[in-house]
Amino acid sequence: MYQLLATSPMGLESIVAKEVQELGYETTVENGRVLFEGDETAIVKANLWLRTADRVKIVIGRFHATTFDELFEKTKALPWESVIGAQGMFPVQGKSLKSKLFSVSDCQAIVKKAIVERLKHVYNIKGWIDESGSKYQVEVALLKDEAFLTIDTSGAGLHKRGYRLAQGEAPMKETLAAALVKLTNWSGETPFIDPFCGSGTLAIEACLIAQNIAPGFNREFASEEWDIIPEGLYDKLRQEADDAALYDKEINIVASDIDPKMVEIAKANAVEVGLGDVIKFKVQDVHDLEVPDGQVSIIGNPPYGERIGERSEVEAMYKHLGQLMKQNDQISLYMLTSYKEFEPLVGKKATKRRKLFNGYIECTYYQYWGKRK
Repeated sequence: MYQLLATSPMGLESIVAKEVQELGYETTVENGRVLFEGDETAIVKANLWLRTADRVKIVIGRFHATTFDELFEKTKALPWESVIGAQGMFPVQGKSLKSKLFSVSDCQAIVKKAIVERLKHVYNIKGWIDESGSKYQVEVALLKDEAFLTIDTSGAGLHKRGYRLAQGEAPMKETLAAALVKLTNWSGETPFIDPFCGSGTLAIEACLIAQNIAPGFNREFASEEWDIIPEGLYDKLRQEADDAALYDKEINIVASDIDPKMVEIAKANAVEVGLGDVIKFKVQDVHDLEVPDGQVSIIGNPPYGERIGERSEVEAMYKHLGQLMKQNDQISLYMLTSYKEFEPLVGKKATKRRKLFNGYIECTYYQYWGKRK
């Protein structure tokens, strides 16, 4: 059994924790971290199925350290051989915040040296360690003199699903898009509209959720090459994920944008992931949006009005969204924006708000729940 860590964007820890729990594991939540225990199968399942986490890591140890000697000795005492093989390559990256050991480069060098000494002793290696085998990315994170040492199992971040061939100027991460959909509890039973689709990420993630398609199905992970992962385990769980997918489930997703070039990019991305025939794309101004009667979810990441000359256009868009809700009280509206005057423009206070970051921009996710009949 390993102590595992799903790293989470700030504000989304509860969503990541719920996903881990749905995989069958008990969780402990900290800032930006969801901790759980599991075996090799848990490592594979988490990488294949977590939609909203950034990475999956193995926690090797955590301890208090205020001197370099303390950092060295306590790192050396940890069971690195439980993960890293005799020929493993283990680069060390680091970060330090509010700690006496503030030199990141020195901390990295000391942790590297300590692991080398540990592995040389355990594997009875004379001279240099080979490091010609699989990669094990080690991280030492220091916060208020507490050292947290992990090994990354994912490789590229989990937001890299492998389907985004092209994107716009400020693309939303796939993991954030999945979280926005998860926060609505939408599962494909009612129509879904994204009137500001950009490169199509929100619509694609919504479709993956509705059809129960594993987000990591079409990509590779660093831990696939590790000795501790039983041969064929990734292939076996990929096959199980394929069997669990609801490819024939009929869903109604419409994604539109005023920019024809972005709609073409979105179409290409949807085709890449095999959803070209499922999502309906169209070039359309939000003012021309056609909303069906009955329950419908409108989810989007509209322009924020931060560029010169955009403000009046953006305010008109937001007012129009408010008009749509007045015309159909069964519309559930979910919008992520940094625009502080969103609610007055819509003309209604949100049922719920959540502070989130889109990249480095602090935003609010405004959630309006429509009536159910």
